[in-house]
Amino acid sequence: MHERLSHKQSAAMIALMVHGREMSNPQLREQAGFALDGRDRLKLNEKYVSSRKSGRAFVHQLTDDGWDWCAGELAALEPPKPVRSTLTVVAYLALNKFFEYMRLHNVSLKEVFTGSEAPQAADLEEMIRLAYRKLARSPRDWVGLADLRPLLGGAAVAEVDAVLKQLSRTGQAHLVPESNRKALTAEDKEAAVRIGGEDNHLLSIEAS
Repeated sequence: MHERLSHKQSAAMIALMVHGREMSNPQLREQAGFALDGRDRLKLNEKYVSSRKSGRAFVHQLTDDGWDWCAGELAALEPPKPVRSTLTVVAYLALNKFFEYMRLHNVSLKEVFTGSEAPQAADLEEMIRLAYRKLARSPRDWVGLADLRPLLGGAAVAEVDAVLKQLSRTGQAHLVPESNRKALTAEDKEAAVRIGGEDNHLLSIEAS
């Protein structure tokens, strides 16, 4: 069953959908008139949105479940109630017709708003390996995750973390903390992968 969210939560979801990639709270304020924070952020973080700190602001991105929610919302026959604006009704009718056209032509929301299909796990793994080879100065070199993540085409943090953890479990890659904690930047801390209660900042991939 399609879950109904509050007006603000729904607006945040649609804004993230249209943006098609990570969106910071300052960007949300500029484009939608509000930031995603407090209980609204915590609610969406349960399933539909992944959030992380970048500097002093949160940045947000739809998860796969979030994209599915947006698809269900566009497929809904009626806008959320109570409706306070005639424009809201018209917008939902237009989006509903738009979604019907996409469904008939087998086009996904991700394809429309991000410009390409979301990478599957195997594709994302290859992206990680390519980015690692670009950054590594020698085989099995240690590469900072803060340098690696920007090369992954805006892939969701949770999806990247899942692939990195799988590579670590299978021995194809190694993740370790930065030994010199004083050298850690805010970007290093934000990009870390948490495993077993420990933040890991550096990646080494076995030669293949």
